[in-house]
Amino acid sequence: MTTRPPRLARSTQAGSRRSRYDVYGLGNALVDLEYTVDDSYLRDMDLAKGHMTLVDESRIDALAASLDEHEPKRRAGGSAANTVFAVQAFGGRCAYSCRVADDDLGRFFLEEFGNAGVATTGTRDGHGKSGRCLTLITADAERTMTTFLGASAALGPRDLDEAAIAGSDYFYVEGYLASSESGREAAVQAREVAELGRARTSLSLADPSMVINFRDGLIDMLGNGVHQLFCNEEEALTWAGTDRLDIAVAELSDIAPYLNITLGARGSLAVAKGKSRFAPGHPSRAVDTTGAGDIYAGAVLHARVNGAEPSEAAGFANFAAAELVARHGARLDHVADYVQIKATYRAP
Repeated sequence: MTTRPPRLARSTQAGSRRSRYDVYGLGNALVDLEYTVDDSYLRDMDLAKGHMTLVDESRIDALAASLDEHEPKRRAGGSAANTVFAVQAFGGRCAYSCRVADDDLGRFFLEEFGNAGVATTGTRDGHGKSGRCLTLITADAERTMTTFLGASAALGPRDLDEAAIAGSDYFYVEGYLASSESGREAAVQAREVAELGRARTSLSLADPSMVINFRDGLIDMLGNGVHQLFCNEEEALTWAGTDRLDIAVAELSDIAPYLNITLGARGSLAVAKGKSRFAPGHPSRAVDTTGAGDIYAGAVLHARVNGAEPSEAAGFANFAAAELVARHGARLDHVADYVQIKATYRAP
């Protein structure tokens, strides 16, 4: 079967309105600490498998102490941070609003993003601790996360660069900010700034726990609707209160004219103004599903900025996610790894 290269070069139309940033992101700044555990550990620690749980400092310290014999791998991350990192590494231009403490983890986060070329805006506090996430990976490649927000909990409107938001192609925000009053206020203000400028707002529902426990906050962040919405199948069904995906697609399409629903190894749905197209997944031996939705969103945004149609962008994103889950970690280690994925991909 012959293949053709994906349409991922910047289109003439996009180039004529070249903005300062392809994507301006807003979200938590966390350092992911990745561990391999078995299911019995999750049961013993009363952790909901496959979900994200917000915890306080004493709880995450206790969990870390119970894993002390393991040496975790560190990566600068957070959901929206992973997405922005992916857009930048695929060849885009990105900025990220976040908040860290002036500690080892905060410096590690800023250094990793700076080395990748992502412009970070916001505050580096001289007190407190930076956020961290214990990512617990079981043999079936499922990930269970416990997150201590730390300094990220104070992320707020003062950490925004409104001129940069208004002048970007996309403003992207993670649904995890629905759990924080100040973070939610920042997301709402940034969306309003984007609406007044030329930026298209894109939001990820982030996790089923956000849909269940912080739905009102997500509704505030969505306002009267956004340009693009990302979610997985479980989040879509939970939002619509149904077990029928077609009903969920119809309800979510009222929120955003462009909708992407990931379906795990099967692939994803790309919905554009009510018209849904299925993009098949790519073969992969999954060892860790952490961050699959994040790189998927980054690949879609990068492709869309550069002129790809929604279904084309979803095809590239499926490939990128399949490559990620075959390795350990919520994102790839090096910018060169993203460049290799982009160079290897061939559209059907």
